[in-house]
Amino acid sequence: MTAYFPDPPYFLLLAGLLVSLASGLAFEATLKEKVREWSKNRSTRTLAQMQGGALTLPFIGMGIGICVFLACGLEVFTFPVWLAYSISLPLTIFTAALVWAQLSKVLMQLEKGGSKALDLDDWR
Repeated sequence: MTAYFPDPPYFLLLAGLLVSLASGLAFEATLKEKVREWSKNRSTRTLAQMQGGALTLPFIGMGIGICVFLACGLEVFTFPVWLAYSISLPLTIFTAALVWAQLSKVLMQLEKGGSKALDLDDWR
């Protein structure tokens, strides 16, 4: 136990939560801006570039924050550090891969059929 971090790591728990929230807000703002830009000019190049660095960096930040938050949450329940991170890291990577794949599919649907392709209320 160190003088700076209590055991369990409540500071890291809060820091992970704040990092993931801040990165999520940046991800949301960037995605909205890219979709707005695409809807004005309907260029396929803009949609293809959406998953570049501008979206990847906040997405990775969310993943890191979530991983730290989950691991520290497990440490609160007396899990050892190595076990907490060995559970939270694969879980975070798997979930992030699923979300990124779903985002890719939604962007492809948007490119092919416009915003009407995503209108779920129009199903009859």
